[in-house]
Amino acid sequence: MVGYLPEERQLSAFELLQQGLWRALFNDRAYRQCKNYLDYNVCNWMVAEDDDSVMCLSCRLNHIIPNLNETKNITLWYRIEQAKRRLLYTLYSLNLPVINRFQDPARGLCFEFLSDKADLGEFNDGTGTSQKIITGHHFGKITINLLEAEHSSRMAMRDKMNERYRTLLGHFRHESGHYYWDLLINETVFVDAFREMFGDERLDYDQALSNYYEYGPPQSWQDQWISAYASAHAWEDWAETWAHYLHMVDTLETAHDFGFRIHGYDISAPGAGIKMGSGYFKPVIFDALFEDWRRLSVALNALNRSMGMDDAYPFVISNRVLDKLRFVHRVVTDANHQAWRFCFPNQNEATD
Repeated sequence: MVGYLPEERQLSAFELLQQGLWRALFNDRAYRQCKNYLDYNVCNWMVAEDDDSVMCLSCRLNHIIPNLNETKNITLWYRIEQAKRRLLYTLYSLNLPVINRFQDPARGLCFEFLSDKADLGEFNDGTGTSQKIITGHHFGKITINLLEAEHSSRMAMRDKMNERYRTLLGHFRHESGHYYWDLLINETVFVDAFREMFGDERLDYDQALSNYYEYGPPQSWQDQWISAYASAHAWEDWAETWAHYLHMVDTLETAHDFGFRIHGYDISAPGAGIKMGSGYFKPVIFDALFEDWRRLSVALNALNRSMGMDDAYPFVISNRVLDKLRFVHRVVTDANHQAWRFCFPNQNEATD
């Protein structure tokens, strides 16, 4: 049996000690399977023997799971959990705070995986009066429409919204950006620099989204934003840029672990000056990290084209966007030297 040890950030093989209890060969400690591993096989994280919870650190963040009376929902839930755990792996590796609802009942991080009650295969674009589930964020609660786990439905929505990239993992990374804006930017020393870089988040959010869906992005939006949607509002610009930073860090770590070299250059471990959770990361300044990413993303796109597939990373990073990514890096780096605020400041607007 194989399971993931979140406190070690390692996969391990296990030997059965007794009914329900396993010994990890990695560290010789005793663990139980997460209840969602044992009952549904949608999770592979383990729970330490001395932990009273039946759920792992990842599954404790679930506030609402899909209706399991519908058989296909278990498969969709499995795909969602895969993406969620990859997000959490990166957040923990970056030593970012993951504050759950037990620590902060009002604004701690939690997840809801919900499905539309009718008209399957169609999505709401955020501007109508439909009661369909909208993937979004609200005061630490991240909601994912279960249809995003249906490949055909997600691709149909990608085409409808004229997006070149739409993945479950991308949704998780984007929505986590809203959570960390509350935690790391709002009412901190970074807020003025944020407004100078991304714009004023105090502008009417609902009106900004309405304008975006009616008129689309500005002409030449590529000069200032990483995606068309990022142009809708400062919050969305931050969330899109944050997601791309996580794309970079996670993909570079994977490439480094596989020993990638591009034109004779090693892909460095993406510690990027941060005290990463895993011990072997070397400090790398942001410019070096981005140069690795530039080389790697070009190679990934070329490989995909050789297979007749869409570009893995269909984005162009302008100088303005590069400055925004550098700002995200600065905030993440600073986060490793701050005492955490376990209570969020008040905020009137919810972010989608």
